Amino acid sequence: MQPQTRGRRGTGGRPKTGKPNPIDVHVGSRVRLRRTLLGMSQEKLGEAIGLTFQQVQKYERGANRIGASRLFDLSRVLDVPVSFFFDDMPADSNAILSGEPSHGGFGEEKPGSFEPDPMAKRETLELVRAYYRITDPQVRKRLFELTKSVANASNSEGG
Repeated sequence: MQPQTRGRRGTGGRPKTGKPNPIDVHVGSRVRLRRTLLGMSQEKLGEAIGLTFQQVQKYERGANRIGASRLFDLSRVLDVPVSFFFDDMPADSNAILSGEPSHGGFGEEKPGSFEPDPMAKRETLELVRAYYRITDPQVRKRLFELTKSVANASNSEGG
C-alpha cells in the first residue's frame, strides 16, 4: 500500500483558479447570515463548536469547506435545519461551478454569478435588529411607514 499524501485533494475539490468553491461560499454566507441574525459573535460560535473565531471566519468566507458533522453541529447551535445552509442556492449546481447562467423553471435566465443578497448584508441585519428593539409597536409602525415613503419618494425622483 502507498502512504497517503497530506493535503492532496481529489477531482471534486477547488477549481484550479484557487478561488473558493461557490457552493462553499454560499453555505458559509448562510452560516454568517444566521449567526448575525442571532446577534452571535464569531468567537461565541467558535466556542460553541470547538473552533477559533479565525476558523469560523474561514468557513463563512468559503475558504474552508464545512464537513457534514460540523454542519450538523452548526445547525444545532444556530437552531436551524441543515437544509437552511443550502436554501436560496441556484438549483443548477453545474451553472454555479462553471459561472454560466442558469435557467429557471419558466425559461427565464438567472445570473450565474452570485449577486449579493441585500438580506445577507450586515447593514440590513443590523437595521432589522435595531427595528425590533423598538418596543412600542406604534413607533415601530410609524418608522416602517416613514421608511416606505422615503423609499417611494426617492424612487419617483429617479434616485
